[in-house]
Amino acid sequence: MRPLGTTHQLAKRRKRALRLLRQGKSPTYVAQKVGATKRSVRRWQQQAQASKAKPAQRRPGRPMRVGTAQVERLIETLRQGALSRGYEQDYWTLMRIAHVIWVRFAVRYKPSGVWRLLERIGWSCQKPQRRSFGGDPQAIVRWRRSTWYRIKKVA
Repeated sequence: MRPLGTTHQLAKRRKRALRLLRQGKSPTYVAQKVGATKRSVRRWQQQAQASKAKPAQRRPGRPMRVGTAQVERLIETLRQGALSRGYEQDYWTLMRIAHVIWVRFAVRYKPSGVWRLLERIGWSCQKPQRRSFGGDPQAIVRWRRSTWYRIKKVA
């Protein structure tokens, strides 16, 4: 059964017990002082010793195929634009970025993997907005107010 107290309070109690153990106090004395059982104090002591002896664990999941330095170089390449890499239009697609990663780093990525990589570095999907070059903004507003409501099916 879990003892009374918040997670923060229980962690404070464990730290206090470990501090007393490091000062050379016996587990029986420490257990009485912090209000725990002798077995719990010994278990905390064993866990503390095991965590010191254990090497640092790696992150869960599959390791990254493109390292941090390579990601930095990829960001520089993407900021230069698609025209600088020989594409006709200046926008990036997932397939284009996957091709750049393959050419520069010899690592194959599927579009879904490129998407996750872009999310990890803080980039988002943005579609180019189509704009007319010769349009008069005031004429468009007038047309929307007068003609559009007349020809629209549901007024």
